[in-house]
Amino acid sequence: MKLQGEIDSMKEMGRGLIVSCQALADEPLHSSYIMSRMAAAAKEGGAIGIRANSIEDIAAIKKEVDLPIIGIIKIDYENMKPYITPTMKEVDQLVEAGADIIAVDATINQEEEFLKEIFKKYPEQKFMADVSTIEEGLRAGELGFHYVGTTLVGYTDHSKGINNFQVLDALIKDCKAKIIAEGNFDTPEKAGIAMKKGAYAVVVGSAITRPQLITKKFHEEVVKAL
Repeated sequence: MKLQGEIDSMKEMGRGLIVSCQALADEPLHSSYIMSRMAAAAKEGGAIGIRANSIEDIAAIKKEVDLPIIGIIKIDYENMKPYITPTMKEVDQLVEAGADIIAVDATINQEEEFLKEIFKKYPEQKFMADVSTIEEGLRAGELGFHYVGTTLVGYTDHSKGINNFQVLDALIKDCKAKIIAEGNFDTPEKAGIAMKKGAYAVVVGSAITRPQLITKKFHEEVVKAL
């Protein structure tokens, strides 16, 4: 278990671009080594932080770059909707791994008691709430989350069709936490707009680190022109 002093020494997340370096088991670039090199490339390009999935990837990335890391563990449990750091087991693992910020599902699908418990157990650890609606973001701010991300807007059943900029605007205006724009801010223009609106930082993932999806977009446009 991490000592309190070790948690206190975690890196602070500055303002700017955070790059999500993730590749799941069924993706071509699934490899902790490759994700560490992705993180190095992101730093070279100007990223001020990395979002990473799994203990193995976090360990590899920490050896490669000295940027602050938002750590998550994606795992599916039977009869449980949340899959981003859904239980205390994953929180414990991420604390032990030295994640500077730990992101958890903080939608209405997650039990509020769990969200309160993580602060009781780790009062000095910084946490990020991944939310999908304005109401969820406001609740996360009240619960004491340091960061609130629009990560899951459009990905939960109850947020289908909601505009991510609408959620972003409302949370910047009314939420107590620092607001991170994440989820479909997939062009430089959208990322810039989010920052101009007052987002603390912007997380971009697939548009930078998933070449199969980037290639697919180009492929579709090329095929249209044939």
